[in-house]
Amino acid sequence: MLKHIPPVLSPELMMALMKMGHGDEIVLADGNFPADSHARRIIRADGWGVIPLLEGILHFLPIDTFVDDVAVVMHPVAAEHANPPIWEDFRHALRAAEGKEIRLTEIERFAFYERSRNAYAIVATGETAIYGNIILKKGVVYPG
Repeated sequence: MLKHIPPVLSPELMMALMKMGHGDEIVLADGNFPADSHARRIIRADGWGVIPLLEGILHFLPIDTFVDDVAVVMHPVAAEHANPPIWEDFRHALRAAEGKEIRLTEIERFAFYERSRNAYAIVATGETAIYGNIILKKGVVYPG
């Protein structure tokens, strides 16, 4: 164990975050997401929900400031699932980490799957919330 590293961040996940470069993406996937069949690299976090993982990751991962779609979610298929409650938790975690509003970009379900296939890694969680998936784009750490 190390000091100040949240227990939600496994050594495998921390290594992936450190190996990612500017513009690489990581997917935090809920329990219903087809993570294994879509992942170039799969990181298992089955006992955790997406929000604790997101908060832990955002403590270390710089969000890209050069593009608009840095936090991507899957557009709900059915109208009754529009604006899933977990998205407000995503917004809150992003705002807390970045000190400003970060817009969630909604993309169509199959476009989300395709983008996930090209991500650096997919973190498979035990999240039960509907549409509890988010893609984050890594930015740069500036000197100083």
